[in-house]
Amino acid sequence: MNDDEPIEFPIEDSIDLHTFRPGEVKSLLHDYLEAAFEKGYAEVRIIHGKGIGVLAEIVRSVLRKHPLVESFRQADANAGSWGATVAVLRRKKPGPY
Repeated sequence: MNDDEPIEFPIEDSIDLHTFRPGEVKSLLHDYLEAAFEKGYAEVRIIHGKGIGVLAEIVRSVLRKHPLVESFRQADANAGSWGATVAVLRRKKPGPY
């Protein structure tokens, strides 16, 4: 497989970023949020791990700017705590700006 080939993965209500390189996360997360919205998920859980917080900050940076994200929060203790972030998706696509 070529590094330039798209990676296909099933769209579920959570995604584990441990298997991806930090440089891939921004575009991957953007595509994932679009696909999750299209599947009708009201919220999704993004598992970034606890570590030193670099990946978590990349995730939050994308979520802050993404037009389909209404809000986000740290996951509950039984869903990953500070090792995961839950994003609440908008009910409909925002109009043109």
